[in-house]
Amino acid sequence: MSELVTGEAVALELRPARLPSRALAVLLDLIVAFTVYIAISIGLAAATASLDDAAQIALAIAAFLLVLVGAPIAVETLTHGRSLGKMACGLRVVRDDGGPIRFRHALVRGALGVVEILVTFGVVACIASLVSARGRRLGDVFAGTLVVRERVPVGQARFVPPPPPWLAGRFAGLDLSAVPDGLWLTVRQYLTRMQQLDPQVSWAMAVQLAGDLAARTGTPVPPDIPPAAYLAAVVQERQAREARRAFAGHAPASSGASNAYAPPVPGTPSGPGPVSAPLPPPSAAPVAPPAAAAERPATGFVPPA
Repeated sequence: MSELVTGEAVALELRPARLPSRALAVLLDLIVAFTVYIAISIGLAAATASLDDAAQIALAIAAFLLVLVGAPIAVETLTHGRSLGKMACGLRVVRDDGGPIRFRHALVRGALGVVEILVTFGVVACIASLVSARGRRLGDVFAGTLVVRERVPVGQARFVPPPPPWLAGRFAGLDLSAVPDGLWLTVRQYLTRMQQLDPQVSWAMAVQLAGDLAARTGTPVPPDIPPAAYLAAVVQERQAREARRAFAGHAPASSGASNAYAPPVPGTPSGPGPVSAPLPPPSAAPVAPPAAAAERPATGFVPPA
């Protein structure tokens, strides 16, 4: 994985960055920040030589806060967790669930970073990272973020498989605000590994996770959708919403290609095979009598027969 796209599937098997790589990234960021700060300070000193001492001190403090505090916050917000040092070291700041950070995350990290990194010369940050199981400093703990490795071997990168095309837009009206980040991460990790699990174990896990997700959204799982496909479709809907929020005015790209998404549930009546919209999957066994299916309101897609 060479790049994480906001709102799209990020690395699901989160690989926390180690202290040496994080320290190197911070060091590179500080070198750039202090270089800019010194240049600005020299320029201000020359431009404000006629001002009194109080005005010069106020401008120096403002320059310090702007360059060493405000600039890192702005950079992490605009790049969604990638400062210059992190880009050089192949790192990124993400939320606990693997999603992209926002301004409030960067603000908390930057504000606590003043104490952790600048005031104490990184001692507090190093101690916190060594104590934390995932190498998080205090700013990460309070912001709910994690610094992860972006550069992993291609063979080890795991992505969420897309849902069947006939589920596109099915859950556009679902309320996802009450779903915690921990449940999102669990669902994503299951989707990346379900093909490697025993079929019965995979089916049981999908049923349990689908039930947990449905309980949080307040809407039951549709009986005509296999639980694994339901999980994938809801995750895709959340990713689309993240993309719309991050790129206002730009519609997220949708995958129109056919996919071979099929949960490992051989012998299960509701397990779909490869399909192409708008036709129902040819290998799926009926899950409801035709009369009952005809009574369901139109949903804009053709569910399995």
